[in-house]
Amino acid sequence: MGTDTNQHAARPAPGTGSAAPARRPATEMPGRPCSIAAALQVVGERWALLAIREINLGNRRFGQLARNTGAPRDVLTARLRALEAAGVLTRRAYQEHPPRFEYRLTDAGRDLVPVLNALRIWGDHWLVEEPPMVVEHDCGHPLHVVARCAHCGEDLDPHDPSRYRLRSQAPGWTPAGPTG
Repeated sequence: MGTDTNQHAARPAPGTGSAAPARRPATEMPGRPCSIAAALQVVGERWALLAIREINLGNRRFGQLARNTGAPRDVLTARLRALEAAGVLTRRAYQEHPPRFEYRLTDAGRDLVPVLNALRIWGDHWLVEEPPMVVEHDCGHPLHVVARCAHCGEDLDPHDPSRYRLRSQAPGWTPAGPTG
């Protein structure tokens, strides 16, 4: 959870590549200014993340998304519209009569894939008896989500807080809470 000072360098310039979600000050969030809270406002609902999972797996049509997520159709429609408005996915017509669309992840949506993998790994470890899906590298071994220092390349052990620090950049806040 360290701070990477170049974390936004790969972001597409306005008007190029896929649309990026709108940015706003973290201080507009209720409670602690926090990027996690901002992210959860966009993708922190079950059907949103499951739709992103399915689109990442190549299931891009509404019927596939409804079937594979189990989401009620009206709820799924609302989530897909919200994700499109947030810049996480785009909608493309694949049929004119009647109009039919498929959904594709934007760069911002593709950047959520490691988050999905981390949730899958956590769920495999703590919640299910047998993992229902395994994600493997081309070499045939399972993939793992690893936090790594962008500068020195050292892997972070999340159980060893002596090797990283949290530094609040929000005025009036420390990791323990508000200063005032």
